Amino acid sequence: MRMGRMVVAMVAVLAVAGLTACGSGESVAGRATAEDDARGIEPAAAPAGNPGGPGGAAVEAIAALVATELPGLGGVVTDDNGMTLYRFDKDTARPSKSNCEGECARAWPPVLVEQGEEITANGIDRALIGTVTRADNTIQVTIAGWPVYRYIRDTRPGDVNGQGAGGSWFAATPEGKKATGGENQDQVALVVMQIAPLGEVVTDRQGMTLYRFDKDTAEPSKSNCEGDCAATWPPVLAGSADVRVEGVDPALVGTTTRADGSRQVTIGGWPVYRFAKDTVPCDIKGHGVGGTWFAVTPQGKKAGA
Repeated sequence: MRMGRMVVAMVAVLAVAGLTACGSGESVAGRATAEDDARGIEPAAAPAGNPGGPGGAAVEAIAALVATELPGLGGVVTDDNGMTLYRFDKDTARPSKSNCEGECARAWPPVLVEQGEEITANGIDRALIGTVTRADNTIQVTIAGWPVYRYIRDTRPGDVNGQGAGGSWFAATPEGKKATGGENQDQVALVVMQIAPLGEVVTDRQGMTLYRFDKDTAEPSKSNCEGDCAATWPPVLAGSADVRVEGVDPALVGTTTRADGSRQVTIGGWPVYRFAKDTVPCDIKGHGVGGTWFAVTPQGKKAGA
């Protein structure tokens, strides 16, 4: 583990300016109480009104693919409701194949169409649009051969909460490539917020709660959340830029190398994660899941302990 070496000086202003507290009088959204399996994976529920799709994933018929400009990312593809579409590095484009099934497909619902359904393309070369048959025989939309998905944490048009998740999920461009625009795409921010009833917890720059996993180790730092676990609990990756901090001791912040070679941010030696079912700032739906997942404090401890 490298402590503090990837950290720049504490910053006074971040993109989350004003997001410093949820307020002690606010209700707590969706604190988890259900028993979960040994990995602490809790399936993401389908939004109300959406039918269940592959593995119970939320599925919505797509009428159009739309080329859209988003601040910081440039040209990306959305559906006709403005929801960002993503591609997965662990899929293949030649031949087209999805490797996101089960719990992965719950967090990243595949964009499906009916057999023979025509897809309207706005600003996208129609020659790049195709389909691939998934393992369950549903038909998934592809762009330049890459299967495309929505992300369960994106709740409003223009959201890009899935960008860079796990080091393998990226918004799709109209050419089917990975969107990588923006000055600080690789920069991570750690921000301390007051979230009732837990007190001080660490969030990312969007105010999304960060978590630690009891089955990881801090000395030495090591993540034991891979595969489907990492789809539900996306690791916070350092990328190539420094980690910015506000309210966290830089000496406690470091990185650890994951099994796939990516570098995960640590606090007090503990690898940190987001939770796929947290959809708005200050959600703590992952706190207590499986008796092993807990919101993390600025000291790297379990919040509320």
